[in-house]
Amino acid sequence: MTDAMTLDSYLAAGGVLTNPTNVPPRYRAELMKLMATFVDSELAGAAGFADVINQGPGIKERIAAAKIVLEKTDHADRVLKIMGEFGADTDRYATHHPWTARLDRKADIGATRSEHDMRLAVFNYPISGWTDAVVMNLLMSLAVAEQLAEFSTVSYQPLAEAFRQIAPIEAHHGELALEGAVKLVENGESQDMQDAVDYWWPRVAVSFGRDDPKRFEHLRSLGLRHSTNAALRERWARSADKALNRLGLKSPS
Repeated sequence: MTDAMTLDSYLAAGGVLTNPTNVPPRYRAELMKLMATFVDSELAGAAGFADVINQGPGIKERIAAAKIVLEKTDHADRVLKIMGEFGADTDRYATHHPWTARLDRKADIGATRSEHDMRLAVFNYPISGWTDAVVMNLLMSLAVAEQLAEFSTVSYQPLAEAFRQIAPIEAHHGELALEGAVKLVENGESQDMQDAVDYWWPRVAVSFGRDDPKRFEHLRSLGLRHSTNAALRERWARSADKALNRLGLKSPS
């Protein structure tokens, strides 16, 4: 970055930052919000999925579920370490919190976040059994794939690199979910799976959030966003619909 170029114009032109030094307050605030949302969602997701490990129908399924819980927790830790470089109290952040807390199954909070943390709203809902867990994991893994593709291009280089390393592992979680879903279909669980799709589809869809053009342009100028929420949601819907069709299931939209 030259002396004649302001930080704003540098970022708007596709420039990247590599350390917390001289990061302006508004950039730091947006970056911390992005990281907190990811970390909280990974920790809450891992905690919720841990509760159904022993409901897996076989040893292989339980190992896969445990692996997902371990890797999601590790992903949270990777990003939390970057937050620590910006001054976040990482020890208290991760341990002093009810990550297993959930709302009633029938609750409908839209995109509202918990008052306790920054987890996506979808992680406030409880998982009801193994079939429900597999369907939720399948739909959410496809959503995470779109979100990570977006976040892997953020202008804070250490975070972008972390997301690029995390993305293929999260994609494998989706592959494990699809593998488990195929077995459920073979075992005659299609109706329960469709019920789970009808429950989780709208809740995963709203996790992309609403579009605020002014806010999007602000984030885009900082190099923290490139695609709108609507664009990400549409891409997810196409990939999720394709996966459901393969299973003989239908999206409710």
